Amino acid sequence: MKLQQLRYIVEVASCGSVTEAARRLFVSQPSVTAAVRDLEREMGITVFDRTSKGMVTTTEGQTFLGYARQVLEQADLLEERYKRDTEPVPRFAVSCQHYSFAVNAFVDVIRAYDAARYEFTLREEQTHEIIEDVAHMKSELGVIYLSDANRDVIGRMLRAEELKFKPLFSCAAHVFLSSTHPLSGRASVTLEDLADYPYLSYEQGGFNSFYFSEEPLSTLGRSKNIRVRDRATLFNLLIGLDGYTVCSGVISHELNGEDIIAVPLEVDDRMEVGIVTRRDTHLSRYGKAFVEAIRTHIP
Repeated sequence: MKLQQLRYIVEVASCGSVTEAARRLFVSQPSVTAAVRDLEREMGITVFDRTSKGMVTTTEGQTFLGYARQVLEQADLLEERYKRDTEPVPRFAVSCQHYSFAVNAFVDVIRAYDAARYEFTLREEQTHEIIEDVAHMKSELGVIYLSDANRDVIGRMLRAEELKFKPLFSCAAHVFLSSTHPLSGRASVTLEDLADYPYLSYEQGGFNSFYFSEEPLSTLGRSKNIRVRDRATLFNLLIGLDGYTVCSGVISHELNGEDIIAVPLEVDDRMEVGIVTRRDTHLSRYGKAFVEAIRTHIP
């Protein structure tokens, strides 16, 4: 097994195509194909299923790729430390629920470690995808929230994947509203106040149960429900439809403008936002910087 083979196989997984991987790596397609085939034969595993739609990572391949990425990261650190004529290429990936403070923290990390070249990845994803990313070391860490309603179920999932949750902050439930919403002038609102307005939440795909919901109080029945996949769409619908969503209340006006405001929700539920990491790994300099940057963006 060679580092070059690992780099090839990780690149194929990233783009799902041998042809595209070869183009990005500036090598011939047969070289990549041979490297993948030889490594699979040597390790006695099948990393990819070859389909008409491209190279699809197998279950055992996902686990193997997680370790491969870790090996490559360690190799890069060794080169950075001892190979003085090599300019280090910063690499960092994080998966998170839809939090503007995470985006701000990510920006801070890039600014702190700016270089002629870098490879940083920010994934705003469904909850189960975040857990899978960290478990397979596709991302160094994840950002999710726990509450009394989902703590047991999510906790069992994390333990099964040999992951751990470290709290960053705890907060009372709020709602995001348009600044022109009829309730925007209130010091706080109740669930009864919101009953006639559309409720927006993030769609969780095949894992669309309240345990994986990004919003507290997701078990409550609402007469008007809208599910979306991205933060920009959710905010646009909040403004256009006088809708609301339940959230942490932490918002970045720098990123989202002044059209969205946070108003306290009169309920007892609290959110505990934290990071998910593998048990047997330590955060890189970029991971540590990201966590510290999050703290600076929490009021």
